Amino acid sequence: MRASIQFPDISPEIFSITIGSMEFALRWYALAYIAGFLIAWWLVTAALRRPHLWPGDLAPMRREEIDSLLTWIIIGVILGGRLGFVLFYQPAYYLAHPLEILMVWQGGMSFHGGLLGVVLSSLIFALSRGIPILSLADLIASAVPPGLLLGRLANFINAELWGRPTELPWGVIFPGTAAQDCPGVAGLCARHPSQLYEAALEGLILGALLLWLAWRRGAFKAPGYVTGLFFTGYGLARFAVEFVRQPDAQFTGPGNPLGLALHLGGYGLTMGQILSLPMILIGLWLIARARRVPA
Repeated sequence: MRASIQFPDISPEIFSITIGSMEFALRWYALAYIAGFLIAWWLVTAALRRPHLWPGDLAPMRREEIDSLLTWIIIGVILGGRLGFVLFYQPAYYLAHPLEILMVWQGGMSFHGGLLGVVLSSLIFALSRGIPILSLADLIASAVPPGLLLGRLANFINAELWGRPTELPWGVIFPGTAAQDCPGVAGLCARHPSQLYEAALEGLILGALLLWLAWRRGAFKAPGYVTGLFFTGYGLARFAVEFVRQPDAQFTGPGNPLGLALHLGGYGLTMGQILSLPMILIGLWLIARARRVPA
């Protein structure tokens, strides 16, 4: 194995408190969710305070409605993320163990499921209050990337969702038996830090692009444009990273070492790529529609 990076000694827990026989811990992953929602709330509030950013110089909703919107989104993220993981990745297991569907603290959340949850909850919220759907979608899409950035950094700290084995000099030696189970690799196994790739692409770069276009280039004035860019950008980033991301264990087997969910003759797509394709297509359609419709 060539030069590589040893995984830093960072605990997934920020701190823990023991009260009697119960132990309570604050984990980086939970903090990432909390911080992501707080940053999103601040970005949404700041955008609504600037009516000149929106079509007709009129913000799509009142600032007093933000707290209610955030509640709907949190519900959509949690329910959609969990049910998406259950249905997309391990339906047979959870069909046999239905009570474990409720055990979200044991892990297992799907971004694509969370996205569907947010879309549905936001749609209900918009229709119930007479809010322009596409402008609301743009508002939410512009505030999502910071949460993605923090979430992927938390995945790295948790030493989870790592990539395939690599000999590149920035390969990381992740701890744990599963991470070190690399057939054909002698000694320590370094892997792609795919969590950091996603943090940079889906969070930092995509987020900076959306905020620049929305706040400096008038993208909010074309309803659906920011949402389309988010869908397309995230879909392309996730599709690309899947080539170096370790496949989900439930899809791997003797005849399918790459963990392809859909394959023929050794070629195919991972589940992450399959779920990203509709995002890309919907995103491109929204971009084309926004460019045709006058603000």
